[in-house]
Amino acid sequence: MDKNLILSTARTWTKAPFDEETITRTLALITADNEEFRESFYKDLEFGTGGMRGVMGVGTNRINKYTLGKNTQGLSQYLKQQFPNEQVKVAIAYDCRHNSKELAQVVAEVFSANGILVYLFEDLRPTPLLSYTVRRKSCHAGIVLTASHNPPEYNGYKVYWQDGGQLVPPQDKEILDLINSLDFTDINFEGDDSLIQLLTEEDDHAFIEDSIKAARIAGDVDRSRLKIVFTSLHGTSITLLPETLKRAGYTDLHVVKEQAFPDGDFPTVTSPNPEEPEALALAVQLANKINADMVIGTDPDADRLGIAVRDQHGEMSLLNGNQTMIAMTNFLLQQTDLTSLKDPFIGSTIVSTPMMHELALSHKVECKEVLTGFKWIAKMIKDCPQQDFIGGGEESFGYMVGDFLRDKDAITSSLLACEMYAYAKAQHSTVFEELVKLYVKHGFYQEKLVSLVKKGISGAAEISKMMVDLREQPPAQIAGQDVIIIEDYATSLRQNKHLDKTERLDIPKSNVLIFYLADGSKIAARPSGTEPKIKFYISVKAPLSSPDQYDVVYEELQQKIKGILADFDIQ
Repeated sequence: MDKNLILSTARTWTKAPFDEETITRTLALITADNEEFRESFYKDLEFGTGGMRGVMGVGTNRINKYTLGKNTQGLSQYLKQQFPNEQVKVAIAYDCRHNSKELAQVVAEVFSANGILVYLFEDLRPTPLLSYTVRRKSCHAGIVLTASHNPPEYNGYKVYWQDGGQLVPPQDKEILDLINSLDFTDINFEGDDSLIQLLTEEDDHAFIEDSIKAARIAGDVDRSRLKIVFTSLHGTSITLLPETLKRAGYTDLHVVKEQAFPDGDFPTVTSPNPEEPEALALAVQLANKINADMVIGTDPDADRLGIAVRDQHGEMSLLNGNQTMIAMTNFLLQQTDLTSLKDPFIGSTIVSTPMMHELALSHKVECKEVLTGFKWIAKMIKDCPQQDFIGGGEESFGYMVGDFLRDKDAITSSLLACEMYAYAKAQHSTVFEELVKLYVKHGFYQEKLVSLVKKGISGAAEISKMMVDLREQPPAQIAGQDVIIIEDYATSLRQNKHLDKTERLDIPKSNVLIFYLADGSKIAARPSGTEPKIKFYISVKAPLSSPDQYDVVYEELQQKIKGILADFDIQ
């Protein structure tokens, strides 16, 4: 880290084109000469697996009107190069985070200043609605201002293309190269109001109707009998999900009032992430109070879904992302007339449960596997127009039903989860009981995700070293089991130690390592593309002879997971 370069970069922010407030704050940082100063200017904010996310503030490594303005200026020029004879159109949405509305307006002004027609949502809306709108309005691109489930100090900038999916290579690099060629003085902030059109509730209603068409598949069941607790975790789903469920016939809906109002501080939770049990604690508490059947919780931009259902003991149990994906995919496959589809397939990711392949085999459909990040599932659909996509997801609580939009979608997935439970209830069963039946049939798979947070410059270096060490000194055994296969997605090589054979991986490069053990266990290591974390994904399995053996085998699998974590010295 070159201190002189950091200081030189910061000084450029103390004069035009930067405004007075930015100059004052930059001068204060230079004077302080502390870690915050260095963090703010030591690099340019980068695109990751879910677009650009970062802490809000002044500096090249922060989310602010200038970093987003530069992105938008570069994207504007790229769009005009790609579509020289068309009126370029973009859609813009934003979530509940601090400054999201103001930053969305800045982005709209830069687009319009470049002669681009902008469809701007008049208020906060879920991310899946943006993906849907890009397709419905025949837009050339779309932007969402969101940092998903990151802490309150973060915001972000997701870019979507014509198909409604997020940017993927090589377009992302082409756009980034163009952005990097610009100076902050190149940004045109002088918007043209005549090119900015506000979207109304008409667009909401169209989405809701298509969502119901995609997910209301349970047939003739009494949906009014399903008692549901819902929390939006202070986010955007409150704008669409209650109405979607109501129109679909789910009238016994109980909203967690303390979390129903959009608030970028997320005051009732440590993290607004439905992956965390703590985030759904108030919802589970209400569910127990009113004896509800299930809990639904969505993240702030409503693309991730967490559900809790009654387990074999009648207790509320939060399903992990893999379990939710398995249960919903199986239900989709059961309820879909597969013979009416063209070469149908489901989708998953390389760090998600291998049980998706078992489901696909059982239903005689293909399971395609891609890199982490829903943009790759969207690309997979785009690349396979001769096949019909049924549904699919990833372990991080993201799921998509059909392809009427091209991103993970907690609104439609929540409806599908309710359909799944209503159908099970009509059969005098529960979602949990149906999941256990799948374990008996296909094997009892259990997964665990451990995320190690490593913030700042030193944290990034520590994460890098951990991945280097795993590559240079890969383990021969883990938890007493031989490592038989190592997949390195950075080198695109698959080493089969059992067969002494090396193969190429036909998948884009990514900083991911996966170890397969002799007993069928799978461990993946991957630095997050959107957060200062390194993640370890663990999957273990064992036979389950009958439902009444669930608790015994569950404990055996948990001990196996603990052994793997101990060998990696992580908890």
